[in-house]
Amino acid sequence: MSRVIRRERLGWDVASLALLLAVTGLSFAIPETFPGSRLAMIGIALAVFLVYAFGARPYVGIHEGIEDPSPALSAVLQILLIGLLAAGVLIDPNMLLLQTLVLPLIWMTSRSTGQAILVTLGNGLVLALAYALWGGLTPDSFAGGFLTAGLSTAFSLALGLWITRIAEWGVQRQQLLAELTAAQSGLETASREAGAMEERARLARDVHDTIAQSLTSIVMLAERARHDGSPAALELIEDAAREALVEARVLVAVTSTTPSADSLGDALRRLGERFSRETGMRIRVTASDAALPRDAQVVLLRCAQEGLANVRKHSAATAALVDLIVDDGAELRIRDDGRGLGGVSIDDDRGFGLAGMRERVALVGGTLTVADGEESGTDLIVRIPPAGAGAGASSTRASVSPPAPASAKENA
Repeated sequence: MSRVIRRERLGWDVASLALLLAVTGLSFAIPETFPGSRLAMIGIALAVFLVYAFGARPYVGIHEGIEDPSPALSAVLQILLIGLLAAGVLIDPNMLLLQTLVLPLIWMTSRSTGQAILVTLGNGLVLALAYALWGGLTPDSFAGGFLTAGLSTAFSLALGLWITRIAEWGVQRQQLLAELTAAQSGLETASREAGAMEERARLARDVHDTIAQSLTSIVMLAERARHDGSPAALELIEDAAREALVEARVLVAVTSTTPSADSLGDALRRLGERFSRETGMRIRVTASDAALPRDAQVVLLRCAQEGLANVRKHSAATAALVDLIVDDGAELRIRDDGRGLGGVSIDDDRGFGLAGMRERVALVGGTLTVADGEESGTDLIVRIPPAGAGAGASSTRASVSPPAPASAKENA
């Protein structure tokens, strides 16, 4: 039982006890109509109180969670209440005071609004007849009885219907609150699941762009070392393995591989130098020294790693250019002099690389374009708008060795 229902029933207990005391005091304040009428009035008031306390009390209240009585119990309780009230009126009309408890209990012990209305009307008719009998069945007693019972019945119906409407509204409100709570719980669950899926996708992109690329490099370098067995190849394998270990630790620590907020140019240059040593391909990196937000740096560095990995795996190129420009926004361009796309589109879903790169770029509001070069090779362009890239502090550009080949595409 809820605290609200317990508090409400306590109020009814106090009110019914106060009514019993009021009728007892009234019985001593008026003269007896016949010998023993005073005790009869007190006994009827006590009987009404006991019917409430031991019969009707569990069904008192307008809150959800209170069950209706069985049809038989409902009928018994209402017959007892009406009979006791009518018997009191036959003794003295002042016993109509008991209506303040009996009429609400009729509504509380009814199983439906229709039953409450019919029983209330029947109670009014019985009280009118009891009043008329007390008055000797004279025209004045009939008029007084039906007037008094009619007014109390009308008031009871109006108040009962109003309280019933309030109770129905309260139940509907509680149901809506329960539905809203369930919807909020479902929304929280869906949000957690969406967040988990997004986190899994992010981890998949990070693993693909870092550890997977490093492992690919190790495999290719191992194949190279198996053919020539040169110390340089073994050294490259060791370097690639160490870098993969660092990247794995970075992912476990949930941090970025970008060392600081303004080191993207240095990271790109190191990436180009390592790529050139591993593949023997000539790489030129030109990178702006302007500061970028950390999220934009991570996206651009990952795109550069994936772009160069695709150059190594698919292009059969001899040289490549990595170019980063930071002005109003940021633009990363990777060009190679290889065989081009060969009809492959970014929407072909032939691997995780380009799709993951596009998703990563979209997170900062950028765009990814991959197309055949004007004469040969492939152009990969990542553009991040100012909202994602921030304001550049400078557009000074620095070139690093080894120099790129003088291909027709790069001279264009």
